[in-house]
Amino acid sequence: MVLRTTGSVFVVFLWSLTGVAVVLGQSVKYTSESICALKGSTVDLSCSYTNPWGYTVTGTEWYYWKHGIWTKILDNSAGRVSYRGNMYNDCTLRITDLREEDSGSYYFRFTTGYSWTSGSQIVLSVTDLQVNVGWYNERTLTCSSSCSLSYKTTYIWYNNGQSVGGDSSSLFLYDFSDRNSYSCGFKGHENLLAPAVCKGSYCVKYTSQSICVLKGSTVDLSCSYTYHSHQDVKTTEWYYQKNGNWKEIVDYSTGRVLYLGNKDKDCTLRITDLRETDSASYFFSFKTGYHWTTGSHITMSVTDLQVEVTGEDIKTLTCRTTCSLTSNPTYIWYKNGQPVVEG
Repeated sequence: MVLRTTGSVFVVFLWSLTGVAVVLGQSVKYTSESICALKGSTVDLSCSYTNPWGYTVTGTEWYYWKHGIWTKILDNSAGRVSYRGNMYNDCTLRITDLREEDSGSYYFRFTTGYSWTSGSQIVLSVTDLQVNVGWYNERTLTCSSSCSLSYKTTYIWYNNGQSVGGDSSSLFLYDFSDRNSYSCGFKGHENLLAPAVCKGSYCVKYTSQSICVLKGSTVDLSCSYTYHSHQDVKTTEWYYQKNGNWKEIVDYSTGRVLYLGNKDKDCTLRITDLRETDSASYFFSFKTGYHWTTGSHITMSVTDLQVEVTGEDIKTLTCRTTCSLTSNPTYIWYKNGQPVVEG
């Protein structure tokens, strides 16, 4: 133990087995040490810290538990992580477009001449929504998640893509027929709906309900559907939402839209040379004796790339998009038209 005197104030330094200094007068505090957030949403890991008197903060760092070790989080990595704090007292970390692999433990530390941390950490759990049909009473549906969401939520229920009554986690149905499919979500997160459930053989399901793709690229809106085996599919239709209304996609003559599905199980739609005007919600419908669709839809966001320059003496270049690309790409940097090897 080392004892130092500054005027009449005594500051005691204790060295832990990890080599991180713990000092009287310094602390890191988290607003919550356990957070449950919705997949695809944004979360702030809120925390504050107190700098020991007489020291200047020279660095701030966040770590998370991965592969059995604590790994440093790089600011703005993959465009989804940003440090919202400062070099004084705020140490908030924001993560956007949450994914299941983001679930884990996180902790913050700052440096002066030493590294300071806290004895606690934040445990983040990322969940998605599921619609469960009552085991005893099939007319009762429940919107559930693997953990209890940390923020106040108001539920939304959908029947065949249309909002229906009910703002609680359960929905009682007077009639749950083969023609109905139900999905649920939260107000403020209408693009993060649960996969639809169907009672009978008629159902439409999408591989992903929210995608972000690059302008000029090609995307497949992947989906599958089922129906009674003794019936035949007469028509297949895709719709998109424009100016608040659902409109059928009927013009394939531009060469940008191609229906890759069939009249069996596949209903995939391909769009090439994507444009920002293609950003919209899409859903599929088919017809046997009736029209069948699903309680959910695909929300597609089309983005381009922008280079952002920050910093004063030392410049930092960040390749940004308006949403996190679903394809999880590997970035390439160019200087005067030539690839930058170290980028």
